[in-house]
Amino acid sequence: MTLDPGLTSWLQLALTPGLSPATLRRLLGEFGLPENVIGAGRAQLERYLPAAVVGNLHSADVVGAVERTLLWAQAPGHSIVTLADPDYPKLLLEIADPPALLYCRGRVELLNRPSLAVVGSRNATAQGTSNAEQFARAFSSSGLTIVSGLALGIDAAAHRGGLAAAGSTVAVLGTGIDRIYPQQNSALAASIAAQGLLVSELPLATPSLRQNFPRRNRLISGLAQGCLVVEAALASGSLITARAAAEQGREVFAVPGSIHSPLSRGCHALIKSGAKLVETAEDVLNELVAFRPQAVPARHASPAASPALAETESPLLAHLGFDPVDLDALCARSGLPAQRVAAELLRLELDGRVAALPGGRYQRRG
Repeated sequence: MTLDPGLTSWLQLALTPGLSPATLRRLLGEFGLPENVIGAGRAQLERYLPAAVVGNLHSADVVGAVERTLLWAQAPGHSIVTLADPDYPKLLLEIADPPALLYCRGRVELLNRPSLAVVGSRNATAQGTSNAEQFARAFSSSGLTIVSGLALGIDAAAHRGGLAAAGSTVAVLGTGIDRIYPQQNSALAASIAAQGLLVSELPLATPSLRQNFPRRNRLISGLAQGCLVVEAALASGSLITARAAAEQGREVFAVPGSIHSPLSRGCHALIKSGAKLVETAEDVLNELVAFRPQAVPARHASPAASPALAETESPLLAHLGFDPVDLDALCARSGLPAQRVAAELLRLELDGRVAALPGGRYQRRG
């Protein structure tokens, strides 16, 4: 790839310890181009920066970090998008604290495609995971790019659904782009780098530090027209993303669930606060006024939009409902003997319609 000659100056500013993104933008407002900031005299810079930070600007550590980053950017599929780049996502320019630059692996054009954030619990239920993947597939089939955070559970399912159709997916990392967290999602991250986009605002080699993930969440919501929360506890990073979305003027959506499930409480709290209740993919697509979707294929419409044919094929599904339930409760509801219920549950589990949960309980997948 051909590197922007001004990229070195951008990186020198972005990689200087103690120079925050907000201060960097202020310096650009005062001096214009990054090259002008780098070339300014110490006395000029100390009007805006502590002396120690000015000293860091030309340090050997910063120069070495810039050289390593430029080398990384020369690899196929790697790129760095700055605030001055035409590829910089337009929606991020609307948020309160846009990053000065983004490290990218994959299809940079996805940064400016119509997008929807899909987030939720790391400890998702089988039903929640299934819902997230099916919803994301439906949105991706309609042309929306799915944005999420590469976490376990709902995020991973959303990325899989996005990759399954034309809209693809963007994963926003809370680490340097050369580190994948969690490691369990390494194969998924490789697929996203090949077919979608990995993106981070953090310097190379940044580990998975707790404080970086809330900042990451503002980018997940900032890159998208709206944010859908599929499952979330009341104390959840997904609710941070949803709050960021609301503050950024994005649409917020939530999938309701069982009143008995802790993973439904976050979604119910969002709905009480004004988030739009979602049962089908069309509930979201119809609200995104600025986005004109194609028709959603019926087979991907959403878990709740599909005809309930399975209920006529199994005597149990109508009695199972969508809450976790044990064998004794199913026998009582259906009036069937335990042996037949157990056999039917095994068939449904093998068909992928029912998930076996810890404690001898079962739950419908959709």
